[in-house]
Amino acid sequence: MDSKPLDLVHRNLPLLFLQARESVFARFRPILNMAGLTEQQWRVVRALLDHGPLEPRQIGDICRLSSPSLAGILARMDDLGLVLRERLENDQRRVRVSVTPKGKALAASLAPTIEATYRELENQLGVEFIAHLYATLDEVIAKLGTAPDSDDGS
Repeated sequence: MDSKPLDLVHRNLPLLFLQARESVFARFRPILNMAGLTEQQWRVVRALLDHGPLEPRQIGDICRLSSPSLAGILARMDDLGLVLRERLENDQRRVRVSVTPKGKALAASLAPTIEATYRELENQLGVEFIAHLYATLDEVIAKLGTAPDSDDGS
């Protein structure tokens, strides 16, 4: 085995992002689990609540989900009555996805607990730190853009 050290001088930024994501999401996962939602399903619900009805490609871009993964997620969500998929009148090849009243009711029932979790994070990390973190993440995304084929499956 070669004992020569590798020429890696930078800290592992992708790993740090994953560790930070897990540190944050570990606080939200139990809420979703109790509601019977996966992380990916919640991402879709939040995207639709935040942006209104979207086409699957748009959902995939926002939620960082590959087309094959998203197809299965949307099918399960449709079966659960959380989303409605409708063909566009002017182009039957295209579909628009929206949150159903059942999906909105589920999100509304989760909102107090989710917002309480955000307040706990603000108390633990500080409101100013959280605001700076949002700004920093927005800046990273704006400067680096998004890689079109970067689905991590989660």
